[in-house]
Amino acid sequence: MRHPDKRRGDGADAPRSGPRTLRLLALPLLGLLLAGCGIRPTEVPTDFGPAPSRVRCSLSEPDASQQASHGLAVQVFLLCGASLVAVDRSLRVPDGTADSERRVLVAQGLLDELAGTPSAAEREAGYQTYVRGGMTVGGPRPRDPEDTLRLSTPPTELSAYALAQAVCTLSDSAAAEGDGSVILGGPTAAPPRRYDCTDEVRSQPGSHQPPSTEVTGG
Repeated sequence: MRHPDKRRGDGADAPRSGPRTLRLLALPLLGLLLAGCGIRPTEVPTDFGPAPSRVRCSLSEPDASQQASHGLAVQVFLLCGASLVAVDRSLRVPDGTADSERRVLVAQGLLDELAGTPSAAEREAGYQTYVRGGMTVGGPRPRDPEDTLRLSTPPTELSAYALAQAVCTLSDSAAAEGDGSVILGGPTAAPPRRYDCTDEVRSQPGSHQPPSTEVTGG
């Protein structure tokens, strides 16, 4: 009769295969399969950082002398990402134009530039505009301050982005006094308002309306 202890000892000395052994054997095979597929296995997570942005919001510098030969050098504010960014444009204004008429002509030219489709390079860089075409601008009514600009669309009816574009573009031009503000009104007799282009408006035009105050002429 065989002794029970001997039977247990035979079992202890015999090699056993189990899940752990199979996993160890599978690792080299997995490495070979990954290498064959062009994938290099890693033992720790690898952080490659965020994906590069497609919106560059940068354009090559224009030729200033060539731009000047095409007319008056100006800037308009387009939306890129979540901010307003100035881009260069040029306007043709007839020589010898009176200051009051010149102000209106410049303002109309700037609105037309804002309403135009950005160039292919600007679109590729992420620029866009919310100002619609067909908006016209006129001079002050009898009781308005002399530098008032009356828009065919009331400023209060413009979208937040369009109003920010118009205010920042006009206030930074020969159409205004050059103090970072512009007086705008609508086609009705309602008093115009002085709008300011602030840093907050330029950086977050969607959430910061241009601050404004009502003004009256003398």
